[in-house]
Amino acid sequence: MLKKSVCPLFFLPLFISGQALASEAPIKVKVFVGSMFEIGQNTGDKAGEFQYWYEKYFKNSQPITVKGAASPVFCNDDGVCGSVLGMGKVASSSSVQAILLNPKFDMSQTYFMINGVAGTPPSRGTIGDVSWGSWAIDYDLGHRWAPEEGLHNGQTFMPRKGYENIRSYQLNPTLVSWAMKVTGQTKLLDSEGAQKYRERYPDDNARRAPKVLTGTHMTGDTFFHGPGMSKEAQYIAKLYGADDYLVTEMEIAAITQVIARTQGTTQRVFSLRGSVNFDQGNPNETTLEHLDPAPGQTAGGFKETVENIATVGGEMTDYIVTHWDTWKDGVPPLK
Repeated sequence: MLKKSVCPLFFLPLFISGQALASEAPIKVKVFVGSMFEIGQNTGDKAGEFQYWYEKYFKNSQPITVKGAASPVFCNDDGVCGSVLGMGKVASSSSVQAILLNPKFDMSQTYFMINGVAGTPPSRGTIGDVSWGSWAIDYDLGHRWAPEEGLHNGQTFMPRKGYENIRSYQLNPTLVSWAMKVTGQTKLLDSEGAQKYRERYPDDNARRAPKVLTGTHMTGDTFFHGPGMSKEAQYIAKLYGADDYLVTEMEIAAITQVIARTQGTTQRVFSLRGSVNFDQGNPNETTLEHLDPAPGQTAGGFKETVENIATVGGEMTDYIVTHWDTWKDGVPPLK
């Protein structure tokens, strides 16, 4: 006859451990901060896109490994989580999907603060600007050909049929208005290097001090440069009925598509970008010279811009967390 005490005593620790794991509640995420790259470590060295966020919100947090994500997720006790997602459409959107589908997190009410550096046309923006995206547009979903093979409405681009629902997203106008109300007057950092570099350009917007503004964010896996490509980006923005093209970046349209599929809505998505370069050279340099500048001829202001992004985004993040009772069920009406 078996002793009745053997099996229960042998399996008791495993049973208790399984119960504890099964009953562990997921982390309720109020704001998720997604940056694209970090230069080295998350703190203590040259800052990339995530370092200032990490030092403000996650310095005392433990990394949470998520299968399929490019980097660990960090969460603080206030419901703010963040991660480095990877650059480009595939890396960033696959990381977001892995995090969204992971049972460790409850993102049913999450606001997504997708942020990073970007380029801007000198006619609209300048080095150090921080912008809230009003539209997220995919630059790549279409047909392109060599200019010598003909033009279509003056451009070498034609939209591809069948992508109408995913090639452009109007981000929640009320959410964008809230962002401007909370952060629109934020004083931004500038640098002597950026100030000197701006003087190469004749445009009034290129020469001014940095500020917070809004416009269309254009997503393309290609780092496009030159006045011709800039003109094409503006053409696509207008073709899709969006606001003026303001920022060139590589991720937001793809990430927004993933959020739409998994969450069923894009109403809580922020696209926050800081401009660290112009999308074209000045009138005295060719596009190739702009792409491959001589030593000491690059735009300054990178450090200041990534800090500006985290400052502006942090103000909005803190506002949502502080007023969570009125934000948890959706974006409140703007008064």
